Amino acid sequence: MAQRAARIVRTEDVLHGEPRIEGRRIGVRQIRVLVEESGLPAAEVADRFDLRVADVYAALTYYHEHPDEMATIEVERERRVETSSAGSPSLSDLEGEIGEDA
Repeated sequence: MAQRAARIVRTEDVLHGEPRIEGRRIGVRQIRVLVEESGLPAAEVADRFDLRVADVYAALTYYHEHPDEMATIEVERERRVETSSAGSPSLSDLEGEIGEDA
């Protein structure tokens, strides 16, 4: 059976519109942080979030092929965190939500 390639999508009502793997609430930025900043192997990230390793690499590819978009997303995310820090930020504000779409 042929496997389909991971599709990276953006919808405004999921993850503040950040690019993510279709059907999931794990963003491209989150995957990059786990693999490139935290040093987790792609296979481990895939196992943790019930993804295919190809999904992880598709997210990393998207991140690196869209540097301007990803830089804008990071600035917007930092702004949201700063704005929410006026009150008490929730854990999801700081780390993003990870899981499956409802």
